Amino acid sequence: MAFRRRNKSYPFFSQEFLIQNHADVVFTLVIFILIGLMFEATAKTAILFIQPQYNVTTQSPEGELTLYHYGWKDCATILFYFFIAIILHAVVQEYLLDKINRRLHLSKSKNTKFNESGQLCVFHLVSSVWSFYVLITEGYLLHPSSLWENYPHVHLRFQVKFFYLTQIAYWLHALPELYFQKVRKEEISRQLQYICLYLLHVAAAYLLNLSRVGLVLLFLQYVSELGFHIARLFYFTDESHQKMFDVWAVSFVFTRMFTLTLMFLAVGFGLARSENQGFDLETGNFNTVLIRMTVLLLVCLTQSWLLWKFIRFQLRRWREFRHEQAVRKKSSKQTLRPAKRDSVGYHENGILKAENGTSPRIKKLKSP
Repeated sequence: MAFRRRNKSYPFFSQEFLIQNHADVVFTLVIFILIGLMFEATAKTAILFIQPQYNVTTQSPEGELTLYHYGWKDCATILFYFFIAIILHAVVQEYLLDKINRRLHLSKSKNTKFNESGQLCVFHLVSSVWSFYVLITEGYLLHPSSLWENYPHVHLRFQVKFFYLTQIAYWLHALPELYFQKVRKEEISRQLQYICLYLLHVAAAYLLNLSRVGLVLLFLQYVSELGFHIARLFYFTDESHQKMFDVWAVSFVFTRMFTLTLMFLAVGFGLARSENQGFDLETGNFNTVLIRMTVLLLVCLTQSWLLWKFIRFQLRRWREFRHEQAVRKKSSKQTLRPAKRDSVGYHENGILKAENGTSPRIKKLKSP
């Protein structure tokens, strides 16, 4: 199964061979894991990679309910879906983005940003729809107090745990993709910043048993980022499409305000008034003043940094707009400037023209 067009063959185990065929290599590993399910001797090991572990069956008014908590075996599941993310990344790149790139004829720098926005647009769309479905089915939106009540939220439903595992796997896969996609050195630091921030916040919400608050914040963040990358894609297709950036700017500011408000409400007030205070690794309780203040400080610093980048981005757009307006105004004045006329005609490009558009005859001077 080939994901890339091979214009040139490279030696096995070379750097270029790995870059060109990394999706095929990963696909082979996934096939081996799936084949392991077919044999009794390897089925128990293979199931660790595919299915979330640490399930607990409890009784509820609706009947038996299977819940999950986290543990070190989640690393195997994250690794498997890390491979799946690499394969899906290659599929989207080959069968969608590369075909669009060939029609747009973008420059190398714009091509890199177009691919980045295209990949993130697909991911943010899927994740925002998925997280919204989880929020609706779990009832977190209809009962906001459930975000902090009965903490710690150690036991998760299957869809909640699977959502977090795939989120961690996706952002982990984005790190080697910087190498596989040959991202420019100027772009690596910028992309590393938001990849590490996503990994830090998603892992913190999962490990500190703040999964309910994390789901709401991820949904808001993904919707906001989806608007930005859609606006960016339209801008690359036609640079006159800039109004969508204004719509994204409104959603961005709203997301920052709602994120800070929800964090102070859930962590600063909700967990602070909870009766279950203390630090206990066995029960998964991290409800202490130090941890709450650390979480709030991390979120506040992240939101402040995002706002600072947003203000710089808007100021740069405003300066570019003012510069374009000044250039257009100057060019319009030059076109409306009247031609210099005299009694016999007028001057055009340094040549004297007659009234009928012909050059007047020049009198020959008699030689002395």
